[in-house]
Amino acid sequence: MSTTDTDTAAGQEAPPESGATAEERELGAAESQLSTAPAEEINIPSLGPLGWARWFWRQLTSMRVALLLLLLLSLGTIPGSLVPQTSIDQLKVQDFQERHPTLTPIYEKLQLFHVYSSVWFSAIYLLLFISLIGCIVPRTWQFIGQLRGRPPAAPRRLTRLPAYTTWRSEAEPEQVLEAARKIMKRRRFRIHGSGDAVAAEKGYLREVGNLLFHIALIVLLVSFAAGQLWKTEGSTLITEGGGFSNSVTQYDDIKSGQLFNNDDLAPFGFQLDRFTATYERSGPQMRTPRTFRADVSYWEGADGATRKTSIEVNEPLEISGYKIFLGNHGYSPVVTIRDGKGNVVHQGPVVGLPIDGANLTESMVIKVPDYRDKDGKKDQIGFQGQFLPTWVRSQGMFSVFPALDNPTLVLTAYHGSLGVDGGTPQSVYQLDKSRMKQFMESDGKTKFARALKVGDTMKLPNGAGTLSFDGVKEWASFQISHKPGDQGALIGAVAALVGLAGSLFIQRRRVWVRAARGDDGTTVVEMAGLGRSEYAKLPEELADLAVRLQTDAPPAPEAEPDPEPDRDSPEEPGKDSSKEPTKDSASESASDTADPADPAEGARA
Repeated sequence: MSTTDTDTAAGQEAPPESGATAEERELGAAESQLSTAPAEEINIPSLGPLGWARWFWRQLTSMRVALLLLLLLSLGTIPGSLVPQTSIDQLKVQDFQERHPTLTPIYEKLQLFHVYSSVWFSAIYLLLFISLIGCIVPRTWQFIGQLRGRPPAAPRRLTRLPAYTTWRSEAEPEQVLEAARKIMKRRRFRIHGSGDAVAAEKGYLREVGNLLFHIALIVLLVSFAAGQLWKTEGSTLITEGGGFSNSVTQYDDIKSGQLFNNDDLAPFGFQLDRFTATYERSGPQMRTPRTFRADVSYWEGADGATRKTSIEVNEPLEISGYKIFLGNHGYSPVVTIRDGKGNVVHQGPVVGLPIDGANLTESMVIKVPDYRDKDGKKDQIGFQGQFLPTWVRSQGMFSVFPALDNPTLVLTAYHGSLGVDGGTPQSVYQLDKSRMKQFMESDGKTKFARALKVGDTMKLPNGAGTLSFDGVKEWASFQISHKPGDQGALIGAVAALVGLAGSLFIQRRRVWVRAARGDDGTTVVEMAGLGRSEYAKLPEELADLAVRLQTDAPPAPEAEPDPEPDRDSPEEPGKDSSKEPTKDSASESASDTADPADPAEGARA
């Protein structure tokens, strides 16, 4: 498989045909092994299990199939980005299923709610993995064989090559070849001398980059698989002053890979000291957060020292290979509840469920299962209502701004059975009122409800108890993620970019220099170049090498032309003056003669 060009005849030696001449076969040998792509055989396998297995393996490890699998893998990530995934947000999946009852059965059959663990995505993933390995292994061995080999000998007729130049020199052939070797070595060519020619080759890093790119893809696939098998992702909600310890029971929600073990959790923890949020108060970006920061204290290990830092959006805290991201934010009203006998039955902050993302209106539920009325009888009590950070009475029961400009707690109360004694788990944000009665006003007709400011106290009817609104704390949710393959994926991505750059910008080429004694006693120097593919700079590079070589093998001077006869001298008897060459004809003849010593005259592409 190749990243930049097709594995065609530019990198393979065509089988000799009966009608090919010796020169064509020789040129084909010079072009051979410029690519590490395995030669594709055209033999049709036998119609047996082994033959079909070999055919299937060759198809699977071919470049076109690997590119097709890469395309399918990319297309497979599209539904994973557009459709909510159960591994990321179960609540969004449930909401999608409720809003699209017709599409839900189809999506479930296609496994679109868990794309990255689906059968079809895993099949593409594994086939691509096998294809890359089956392509890289033989190609690597072939490339190692090329590194151990030598550049091929010069073709007999260098004039057939794409770039060519020649000139005559009075230097000895051995001196020219030795100078050519030194120049090629300084240019980092691999050199091999054979007879009256020197063969040089350069650009092996192109194949190194090509192989590095494919190996990096395997590293990416392995890293991605490791991250999915051993990953842990969870969330927790912490109110100011509260903390978190990295254990399974401390997570509000946790998802892990198939090979994850609870003992693999690293020992660390952190505490939310303070949350700071400010908002734009005017203009088109009104209510947009300007400051959104969680100040925390964290520690590593059971006896680790406590350190302080801040977590902001897109600036997570990294501890022991875990990343802690800052998520949502809200308010926790601090309340004190006393029963009918005056005993404190609940005291502390209560977390609400945001129902208005822009202005942070929260739905509040408070459950008190251990409660006694004024007569000392056991009972259960529940409060339901809303918390409004900025309440304007004329605007209804919704906050008009997310900051704490006018915090108000609006509640009503119920008594009866909360349903928590049956063992069925309940949501802390929902109140089951099926077996409860709402408190009524003294007239027995109006439902009991109160709007409380900070410091206010709500007295329940008939001396059933009180609820005091003591203050407001802020809470923040954190996403805690650990994927062991992240570092490997980063290394693979960087290596893939480096390998791709090398395979695109480095060109594999060969240069031959031949020096032989001519019939006139001078040395005929020939230089020719051949690239693996269309390489526009090859003639330019060959001309530069020729100029440097002419320092040690300067062009031989041109032979002096015969002197012209004196026009003032008397004509010889019997000589026809009309046959004497004129000045114009002599200059025209000189202009038709190219200087063979100039490399620019001889190089052609």
